[in-house]
Amino acid sequence: MTLVDTRTPDPRKFISGLTGDWEIVIGMEVHAQVLSEAKLFSGASTQFGSEPNDNVSLVDAAMPGMLPVINEECVRQAVRTGLGLKAAINNRSVFDRKNYFYPDLPQGYQISQFKDPIVGEGNVIVSVGPDSKGQFEDLEVGVERLHLEQDAGKSLHDQHPTMSFVDLNRSGVALMEIVSKPDMRSADEAKAYLTKLRTILRYLGTCDGNMDEGSMRADVNVSVRRPGGEFGTRCEIKNVNSIRFVGQAIESEARRQIALIEDGGTVDQETRLFDPVKGETRAMRSKEDAHDYRYFPDPDLLPLEFDASFVEALRAELPELPDDKRQRLMDVAGLSAYDASILVSEKAIADFFEKTAAGRDAKQAANWVINDLLGALNKSGKTIEDTPVSAEQLGAILDLIREEVISGKIAKDLFEIVWNEGGDPRELVESRGMKQVTDTGAIEKAVDDIIAANPDKVAQAQAKPTLAGWFVGQVMRAMGGKANPQAVNDLVKAKLGLE
Repeated sequence: MTLVDTRTPDPRKFISGLTGDWEIVIGMEVHAQVLSEAKLFSGASTQFGSEPNDNVSLVDAAMPGMLPVINEECVRQAVRTGLGLKAAINNRSVFDRKNYFYPDLPQGYQISQFKDPIVGEGNVIVSVGPDSKGQFEDLEVGVERLHLEQDAGKSLHDQHPTMSFVDLNRSGVALMEIVSKPDMRSADEAKAYLTKLRTILRYLGTCDGNMDEGSMRADVNVSVRRPGGEFGTRCEIKNVNSIRFVGQAIESEARRQIALIEDGGTVDQETRLFDPVKGETRAMRSKEDAHDYRYFPDPDLLPLEFDASFVEALRAELPELPDDKRQRLMDVAGLSAYDASILVSEKAIADFFEKTAAGRDAKQAANWVINDLLGALNKSGKTIEDTPVSAEQLGAILDLIREEVISGKIAKDLFEIVWNEGGDPRELVESRGMKQVTDTGAIEKAVDDIIAANPDKVAQAQAKPTLAGWFVGQVMRAMGGKANPQAVNDLVKAKLGLE
């Protein structure tokens, strides 16, 4: 494959070395575990957290005479993912044997796809930012291919002082390897790409994206070059299991390569590991080429073939994806690009917002979800899945504001009560006497009292009308925040002769 560079060098992304500027070139191979109850070629369970070697069939253990049988749901999931990546779907693909020895690979080979993958070229639109001016940059990262393959088992080296153990629960689990083109030029772009890819997979329901459980891992290819020059020698950082670590690994590896070249050395093509404690990469092994794996078509599996109607039926079932949802929220709901981007960043957040906003003012709902709910979740270390305030409860708070039963300030207090104690917002307002005061007589008396007690402030406000806000604040304070703010504002202006 010949690599073609389509991006114009951006000086903002250069790294300064001792001998001048350098540019990072990044590509990524993401291994995403297919959401399926059974493995790729056997009926064994894919449940996470089972006891070692509980989810192992005779096929997974490579017992003699055991033959693989393709899991159709895994094929469907791969095609759905390809469609979500706007990629070409290949109606004919081939499973190959990738030969290498490792203790947790019982067959002595991995069933994968090499020359004829199930999914061809596609793209992911990535939004990077905001920058110092609050602006976002959109860029397109090309997808080279997506192929299906089986996972290996897991070697455990910390269970015994002199022996290593092998857990085959993951052996045979279906993986989608999604290979990007070398289109990224900074750690921030790489993190944004991985974040967006995970979001798309979660919207599609084809992978849960739980990197802490190993169901999504990234192999990151990093090289450096003079800006706009020929591609340099790349090193692959293997099995990075968090988006934050991806960024740290890229920065560390790029600076290692720059220092090596500027010191007169050369970069060797190799596989490396990232040590998050030391914040550096270390050599694992020399990088193998395709011929080292001795690929050949698996004789136990026929070519995988399906027709256009199979693909179109899956296309018709696709959910609304994040880019389309973001555009709809901007066009139909009138949200800003920034707010829409936050709301679609996770499917669970988007679903929460849509339930909250149903039949209500979308901009007001977005403000409460982003600033109040997500702010509280972030502060408490919770996720949207753990929220103490449901979409129904938040929607009820917004209804009470719209009906002028409570003011915006009371709504903040009510939100805190629901967050900490739960309960029905309407019942809480009734039982705790939280209704705002709309009796203009009571409000007028409070306004008169504040004006009478502050003649000097009256003169100042009449000379400078913006100071009327001081009186509004004093009245609201005197009435425990329960007065209707608009009524207070109107009466203050009238009494001060500012209308």
